[in-house]
Amino acid sequence: MPAHLHLFGLVHLLILAAVPLLAALLAALHRKHPSSSRPVRVVLAVMLFLSSALNFAYYALRGDRMFPDHVPLDLCDVSLYLLIVALLTLKPVLFDLAYYYALAGATMSLLTPNLTDTTPAILSVQFFADHGLMVAAVLYMVWSRQARPRPWSVARAMLAVNIYAAFAFTFDTVFNSDYMFLRAKPDTVSLLTFLGPWPWYILATEPVALALFLMLYLPFRRPAPSAA
Repeated sequence: MPAHLHLFGLVHLLILAAVPLLAALLAALHRKHPSSSRPVRVVLAVMLFLSSALNFAYYALRGDRMFPDHVPLDLCDVSLYLLIVALLTLKPVLFDLAYYYALAGATMSLLTPNLTDTTPAILSVQFFADHGLMVAAVLYMVWSRQARPRPWSVARAMLAVNIYAAFAFTFDTVFNSDYMFLRAKPDTVSLLTFLGPWPWYILATEPVALALFLMLYLPFRRPAPSAA
């Protein structure tokens, strides 16, 4: 973690608390003013896009090699763009994927940030902004009842993430990169730290992801109540 942040220190805990609080406030706004839903979703989508763009603009302006080192191929990047389109369109097929990837993936990133003591402050802020906004946006859409994962969404999410992982691994192998941490674990402490060496930790993520997705689906195992 950067020098100005400590894992589960006061600042980190405040950031974690702010995410569901923001979602709850937006959901309350929706219940009081239902017409606000479209503007709120557009603002969230724009904020997510700008946060992601800031990350890549930082590296580009610094003169770093953008390809293959800085392209949006991590699962959180894909989740963010899926969520942007889901916010703008309310397409169930996109929300099915964004729901699990954001709440399982982005939440894990918030809990165990892939940040080091050399990470610039601007990238630390950007990291928490886009991951936090992803989780808040999904919670807002669920709590305001604008979207919910559908039956068999767990199976679709597992299939899609494995297909994408195969693509990412191929890209990593060809270009000597490490998107989705498929060739090496992150240097910082994360769930992968406890899942064994390569390649076993990759195989271990399958049952872990399935268990997380199933838990995330539990609140929706019954059909949504019909409108009065």
